[in-house]
Amino acid sequence: MIEKNKSDFGLEAERRAFFGRRSTHKLTPTQQKLMDELMPNIEIRLEEAALDPATLFQNAQAPLMLEIGYGGGEHLARHAKANPDKNFIGCEPFIDGVGKMLAKIDADGLNNVRLYREDALHLLRALPDQSIAGAYLLYPDPWPKKRHHKRRFINPVTLGELSRLLKPGAEFRVATDIDDYATWVLAHMVRRDDFVWQPQKASEWRDPWTDWEPTRYEEKARREGRSSYYFSFYRK
Repeated sequence: MIEKNKSDFGLEAERRAFFGRRSTHKLTPTQQKLMDELMPNIEIRLEEAALDPATLFQNAQAPLMLEIGYGGGEHLARHAKANPDKNFIGCEPFIDGVGKMLAKIDADGLNNVRLYREDALHLLRALPDQSIAGAYLLYPDPWPKKRHHKRRFINPVTLGELSRLLKPGAEFRVATDIDDYATWVLAHMVRRDDFVWQPQKASEWRDPWTDWEPTRYEEKARREGRSSYYFSFYRK
């Protein structure tokens, strides 16, 4: 693993301070109970500049998947349940989403999921080289105002960290329903020489993945007349 100076740890993430609130609704009593009792057992807390993911899971040798911004947790919970032979880390600062995800973990008895509640860049910088077998970025905040574009997750800093973390051949999935963000994603990804994007047909990025199930966010977008883009980039 590339060693990092602890004084530099999280510097970029600190510059990326979140806009707005991290919560819109108070947690339900059940969610608050899970936050108090379940969350301490599965939450990732970065005490040092380096993190050994093998210490987080019972099956330390299982492939590790990463979802950045899991929202209400539908996708993360479904994949964790369908793939008990894999480990999953979900990053989400929005407390409403954390509460919903905890309820899913509890209901399905998912012991292969760990959660991180701060800026995902902190976590990316702490994980070791080639430790991630696949990553998801599904419907990220598009930060539509031009002055906020620097807050978009897809940028040279985060892509550099993902490149370091992903194993050769690992898939990085990105979905969005915002035309401008889709253009932004492609503009950043196609100029990189460490990822490959090779659609087999012209409409491929309009077709969801074969194992895909729409999230509530995607269904809302469809009702509002927005269609989605689905990109698969592979680490060389």
